[in-house]
Amino acid sequence: MSRHILSTGQQLCYNESGKPIVCAGSGQDAEFSPGIPWPDPRFRSEKETVHDVLTGLTWSRDANPGVFPCSWVEAFEAIRVLNHRSYCGFRDWRLPNRRELRSLMDYQAKKPALPSGHPFTNVFLHWYWSSTTAAIHPGYAWYVHLEGARMFYGKKSQEALFWPVRGKGNGSLAVTGQQFCYDETGTPVDCRNCGQDGELQWGAPWPAPRFTLSGKLVHDHLTGLIWMEQADLTEKKVRWQQALDAIRELNRSDQSRKSWRLPTINELESLVDTDRHSPALPSNHPFTSLQEGYWASTTSFFETDWAWVLYMKKGACGVGYKPDATFHVWPVTEAVDSG
Repeated sequence: MSRHILSTGQQLCYNESGKPIVCAGSGQDAEFSPGIPWPDPRFRSEKETVHDVLTGLTWSRDANPGVFPCSWVEAFEAIRVLNHRSYCGFRDWRLPNRRELRSLMDYQAKKPALPSGHPFTNVFLHWYWSSTTAAIHPGYAWYVHLEGARMFYGKKSQEALFWPVRGKGNGSLAVTGQQFCYDETGTPVDCRNCGQDGELQWGAPWPAPRFTLSGKLVHDHLTGLIWMEQADLTEKKVRWQQALDAIRELNRSDQSRKSWRLPTINELESLVDTDRHSPALPSNHPFTSLQEGYWASTTSFFETDWAWVLYMKKGACGVGYKPDATFHVWPVTEAVDSG
C-alpha cells in the first residue's frame, strides 16, 4: 500500500460514455482502490467538532462558520477572531492547506463531494479557501469546490468560504512543499504568525532524496510509488479509454513488471510541489518528457463521462471529457516494499 496517499473513495467504474461497467479488467480507480483505505466509521462527532479518523484532523462541524463569503486575507482574520472567542472551546483553529482540504473529498459523491453519512452541517456548494498560495500566480490561492471536488486557484481578493481545521494530523498527509508566504497582491511577506501554509508546513516531511532513478524507473520514497522516468507513455494526447488501453498493452509487453496502472487523481496530485510551477514538481525531480495534463483513472462522479486530470504546469486538479484526445499517460506502480 502506498504511503501518504488517501484512497479516493471511488467504488464504481464507468465507460467513456459515463455508463456504469464491471470494474474487473477495466484498469480504473475502483478496480484497485489504491491508497490508504478509509476507516469505518470515517468521522467521530465531538459536540461542535468532527474528528476525521482517516487523517487525524479535527474540523468544525459547521462547514461555514463565517456565514458570508470573504477574501483570502479576510478568511485568516476571521479565524483569528474565532480563536480569540475560543470557537467550539478551542483557540488553535487555522485555514487548512490544500491537501488537508482535498482530504475531505469523496470521489463517489457530489453536491456535496463529501463522504456519505458525513456529520457536517451548513455545507455550501461553493469554493472553499485553502492556506496554500498558487506558485504560478502568488496573488492567487488554491481553493476547492464542494459541488464536485475540483481544485483550482482564485484571486485572493475575490470571495469564497472557509472551513476551519485544527491539529497536525496523524501523518497520513504529506506537506504540500510550500515554504514561502505571500500577501493578497502576491508580494512575498514574513511568514511569522501569518497562518499560511508556508509558515506551518504541516504534514509528513519529504524524505531526502525524494526520488531515486533506477534505469528508466523513478522510485518516490515519500509515497512508495514507482513512476516511469519518461512521463509520456503514448507520446501524444489520447482519449481516456486509449490511456487505459495503453496501460493494458504496457503490462502485456513488460515481462519484468505487469502491475502498471493509470494513477488515481490522488496519486498524481502527490507529485505536486506547491512552491513550484511549470512544472509543479520538486526542483530535483528526474522526470523527462513532461506534458501539460495527465489522465487519472478516477472518473468525475459529477459528470461520469468526464475523468480527473492533473494539470502539471499549474498543479491543479480538474477534469477532462473522456471522448476527447486531450491528455497524456503516465504509468505508475507500487514498490514491493511500499507497505
